[in-house]
Amino acid sequence: MPEQPSQTNSLTAVTEREIRERDLIEVIAQLVRELHPQRVRFIDIVPSSRIERDLGIDSLGRTELILRIERAFRVRLPAQTIGEAETVRDLQQALEQAGPRRQRTALESVPVSALPAVPAANQAQTLVEVLEWHAAQHPNRLHLTVLQDEATVLGALTYAELAARAHNVARGLIGRDIAPADRVALMLPTSIDFFIAFFGILCAGAIPVPIYPPMRLSQLEDHLRRQTGILRNAGSCMLITMPEGRRLAALLRPQVESLTAIVSVGDLEASPPPVDLPPINDPNSVALIQYTSGSTGDPKGVVLSHANLLANIRAMGGVMDASSADVFVSWLPLYHDMGLIGAWLGCLHFAAALYVMSPLSFLVRPESWLWAIHRFRATLSASPNFGFELCLNKIADADLEGLDLSSLRMVPNGAEPVSAQTLRRFVDRFGHYGFPACAMAPVYGLAESSVGLAFPPRGRPPLIDRVNRNRLSTEGLAEPASSENSRPLEIVACGQPLPNHEIRIVDEAGYELGERQEGRLEFRGPSTTRGYFRNETKTRELFHDGWLDSADRAYMAGGDVYITGRIKDIIIRAGRHLYPQEIEEGVAEIAGIRKGGVAVFGATDRSSGTERLVVLAETRETDPAVRAGLQARAHEITTDIAGTPPDEIILAPPRTVPKTSSGKIRRSAAKEIYESGHIGPQQRALRWQLLRLALSGVGPQIRRLARASRETIYAAWWWTVLIGAFLLGSLAVLILPRLAWRWSALRWIGRRALSTMGVQLSTSGIDRIPSRGAMLVFNHSSYVDSLILAAVLPGEPAIVAKRELFTQFIAGPLLRRLEIPFVERYDMSGSLADAEELIALAHKGRILVFFPEGTFTRRVGLSEFYLGAFKTAAEANLPVLPGILRGTRSILRSDQWFPRRGAVTVEIGQPVMPSGTDFKAVVQLRDAVRKIILSRCGEPDLGELMKPSVS
Repeated sequence: MPEQPSQTNSLTAVTEREIRERDLIEVIAQLVRELHPQRVRFIDIVPSSRIERDLGIDSLGRTELILRIERAFRVRLPAQTIGEAETVRDLQQALEQAGPRRQRTALESVPVSALPAVPAANQAQTLVEVLEWHAAQHPNRLHLTVLQDEATVLGALTYAELAARAHNVARGLIGRDIAPADRVALMLPTSIDFFIAFFGILCAGAIPVPIYPPMRLSQLEDHLRRQTGILRNAGSCMLITMPEGRRLAALLRPQVESLTAIVSVGDLEASPPPVDLPPINDPNSVALIQYTSGSTGDPKGVVLSHANLLANIRAMGGVMDASSADVFVSWLPLYHDMGLIGAWLGCLHFAAALYVMSPLSFLVRPESWLWAIHRFRATLSASPNFGFELCLNKIADADLEGLDLSSLRMVPNGAEPVSAQTLRRFVDRFGHYGFPACAMAPVYGLAESSVGLAFPPRGRPPLIDRVNRNRLSTEGLAEPASSENSRPLEIVACGQPLPNHEIRIVDEAGYELGERQEGRLEFRGPSTTRGYFRNETKTRELFHDGWLDSADRAYMAGGDVYITGRIKDIIIRAGRHLYPQEIEEGVAEIAGIRKGGVAVFGATDRSSGTERLVVLAETRETDPAVRAGLQARAHEITTDIAGTPPDEIILAPPRTVPKTSSGKIRRSAAKEIYESGHIGPQQRALRWQLLRLALSGVGPQIRRLARASRETIYAAWWWTVLIGAFLLGSLAVLILPRLAWRWSALRWIGRRALSTMGVQLSTSGIDRIPSRGAMLVFNHSSYVDSLILAAVLPGEPAIVAKRELFTQFIAGPLLRRLEIPFVERYDMSGSLADAEELIALAHKGRILVFFPEGTFTRRVGLSEFYLGAFKTAAEANLPVLPGILRGTRSILRSDQWFPRRGAVTVEIGQPVMPSGTDFKAVVQLRDAVRKIILSRCGEPDLGELMKPSVS
């Protein structure tokens, strides 16, 4: 009997489903073969296989898998289903529900209405006052929009809506006995609820503690178990999370003694009691505890006040020229400082429009970030380095047709090491789609400085330094590589310290290093934390004489900071910090793995721009099947602890993992062995290798010790010579009867002292200085400047000094004998008598010498010039000769008394004549002279950096 039509259709459907399942498994198998070639023969892919735990596909690998599935089957998978998929069967079901791939041509015609310009909340002293000010001034202004992708809006908030709902949440918290200064943990994905809950906590006077949510709800229980360390350290009274998390209250309360409730935003908004909200007006009160990692072993909660956060937001906004005209598109996670503070709270303060999407949406389809920038004409965005790499490696050219990124003004690249290769590739590829090279902005920051610490000047393309690899690794000197150098080390400039913030580089003894010398980076400024919450030991380690330790190594050059590596053993993977100790302890508990024989480290993956997570474990097992089981178990434990699968698990024979004499794991040495490719079963070869490694470290250590000793001896010699020269010079000034003789003696003593100190002094343009009737204007960067000028300037220069020195016990008599003019704070425009005295000196033939910056700071850069000197030059019709000093700041920086070796150059430029005596002519004269000095001093323009942004 022939088959009935319904039976035929049913069989056809079954056949198509089987074919689709077979093709899907083949796509997955191909990816697994590429990710884990050493394990692939032990992996059997079936519908029940779990994507992460069984197949070892992490979040980045999942992105690649989704892209391959969509391309192979020409579909667009549902974003929510992708995020929740646990098994191959879940992917198969998502595939059956998928629709056709969306065409983006319609996005080009979607208009985005411009919001009217409004001022920033510059007078607010707390974040709550920022929100309340905006809600009062323009309540219906759109503040933020939550996107699922570039075309799907999940929700939006005006300032009035955010304030009203936050107040309801605050009342709900107070009704549940949350008191001011209580800590409330916040574990929510990117959603409207997160923004409402964060400000609800603040409006109640409590302190929000953001922790990252699980990628999938099925992981919620295991994820919360790993967060108990943070919850205990913070003393969290309450956890605000998804409704699904409320059922875990019974699980968490016994583990976190302070925790009284787990609630959702809906619970808090449901029936808020009519209570008054406390005033939030103390700028020094704690606004946020930002945990630097999800580590349960030793969590570090960075304590940040309202003043810290606003100082950082305003400093970054000034450098970025942020205003209410800006549009910021972000995929950054809100539990991370870059997304929370840099993106959201920055937009809140400046009233810029924020369009924010889930990190999962970006990981699944990185092109959605770029198309959102295109659609909403974003001027600002940001990403860690791996985000740019993801766009380069995972987006096909066909998905970019019609894309326009020309609206962007600045896109900070930070939160993890910045790759020079990534910068070049991204600018080159996406420049074809309008991405401006000057928009790419490598930056440096850390949670201990709120978020940002160094930013490049706006409009500057990325700056990449090529240094001699050997000199940097063995001597700590970032010497520029020659053109013949075939293997230079490329290091990206991460910008200059934010206004009112400072960075210094110190050696092992804590002495500040000079230009291009690598050392430990320390910092200070108004954005810096007061310490770690309930962690006095780590807080003491953080502070060194008022400076904070970044735990990073770096050097400075031309005012920019260049990060060379991390001192700590933290592994940064896809923007997340992973601590190796926890993974090592977990893997060491596996039966068959030697306890104390596990090393975990990060190895740079040059193709992806991020770090590979490598586990090196010792075992005596030799049976292939047993070893495969150990690898599978280690893979599972690492995934559980780190929240991401390892890239490689290496089983090695005993005594492979190097240790110190006290038994501590030497991770850096283990990494060197791994990268050398010499890990193997032969113990003899390993011993010889470790011996070579030990011997190779002797030379650099001896050189470092010798350099430190030489520098200490040199500093003592330097001060001995300087004191001797001062005493001899003072004697000459006091006993010689004629002014010309006194200055001649000082020149002779100064030159001999500098030569004896080992300071290489070179001059150019000195012959341009006339014998009389002129003014010299110099940049000012060190205490040594006056000594240099005394040694090189001809005649009897009148180096203008501040009036406070006139009455000083030692300096006063000596300066009066040299007929030095004294003025009020370098600004003669406010003192007619000072101006007349200087003009009279000029008419007598004295050469006037000014430092128009007024003073100097330890920060590298040319500050603004006072007008007084130029007013005097204009009224006396004196030519002004620009003087450029280079090298003195490196020799002896402000607030530092440990001198360094260095070379100094003094250059005298062509004279500039005043064009008149009115105010406009004085300003033109000042600007012309400053422009010449700025172009030749080799330092950044601090005057430009300090200019406030226009709101």
